[in-house]
Amino acid sequence: MLMGDGSPTRHLQLLTGRRVEVDLIGMEPEIHSSGQRPDEVAELSGPLLRRRVWLRCGVETLMWAESWWNQQDAQGHLRDLRQPVWASLCQDRVELFREVDGLGQVESEALEQRFSVASPLWCRHYRFFKGGRVLTVIREVFSPALETYLGSSSMTPS
Repeated sequence: MLMGDGSPTRHLQLLTGRRVEVDLIGMEPEIHSSGQRPDEVAELSGPLLRRRVWLRCGVETLMWAESWWNQQDAQGHLRDLRQPVWASLCQDRVELFREVDGLGQVESEALEQRFSVASPLWCRHYRFFKGGRVLTVIREVFSPALETYLGSSSMTPS
């Protein structure tokens, strides 16, 4: 899941056998750049919007995601904010290229509370390209509950 270039929301659906549902946390203009965002966000032209969501399969929250968009691109591609990004883009049969730019671990009290686990948590960020230019930058944090479906992510030998 971390290094794949397929759709993580599609993977969640296949793993759990349940439809992926989006709980929109917020979608607002990003006026001041945060030192917490991926460097690749600078490749987007303004004005920028930042979208944050929880992704659930049934009652189980399996991922947190945020994405940065040019405002006009967001309006053109994200017509239903309750849909995962991939579903919105596939709806229009948009040809895209995804490039994973970074893997890591994050610490966050909010994520710990929602996932009911302690940090650090695995994350990644990537860009979608359309027509040779960056369409959006997405960062995802994965719940350790995914180990139920994928097996342990522990680095210790069994």
